[in-house]
Amino acid sequence: MAMERTDPLSSAFYALSDPTRRSILARLVAGEATVTELMKPFELSQPTISKHLKVLEEAGLIEGGRDAQRRPRRLAPLAMKDIAEWIEPFRQQWDKRLNNLDAHLAKSKLKEK
Repeated sequence: MAMERTDPLSSAFYALSDPTRRSILARLVAGEATVTELMKPFELSQPTISKHLKVLEEAGLIEGGRDAQRRPRRLAPLAMKDIAEWIEPFRQQWDKRLNNLDAHLAKSKLKEK
């Protein structure tokens, strides 16, 4: 059953929820690739890979091109920007907590000596 994704961030997280789609994105970091090239590491049919690509395209994470008869896919220029911006406050909070823990442990070690 298809899930209704109303905002870009929800669409992006939905697209990223599948390990095959994450692998496809990881492959596209190295450069554009055709559907045939993207199929190689998987034991999946071309229609199945195409469905994954459609989800990634709808989420704005990749885009298709046209090079004569080839239709290569590539990462969208700002594909992960919204995701990174949403995650950043959480990362900062955890960095702060871990730094506080490090300081506390270092202080505890000094007291033990």
